[in-house]
Amino acid sequence: MINVLDRIVHLRQQKNWTEYQLAERSGLTQSTISSWYRKDILPSIPSLEKICAAFGITLSQFFAEDLESFSLTPLQIELLEESGRLTPIQLKALVDFFKTF
Repeated sequence: MINVLDRIVHLRQQKNWTEYQLAERSGLTQSTISSWYRKDILPSIPSLEKICAAFGITLSQFFAEDLESFSLTPLQIELLEESGRLTPIQLKALVDFFKTF
């Protein structure tokens, strides 16, 4: 099982970020982040989502023990790259289209 606080430290160290830098990138306060460690409490889901966004990962990737299980096929990568060129309305239409299957 993943230790959430250890995982945050590990990801932060991979990026060579301080707690302050993580706070800046996530939109959380440094005191919030440091209080998790001082009080040995887990971040809320909304806070964890902000942490994941700062690291550029999803919650699923955060909790995955093997990130290789999230590898994408070349076609999936192409789809993601192309979807980045869409307007928000076009992207919503594409998502709605996928939901019809």
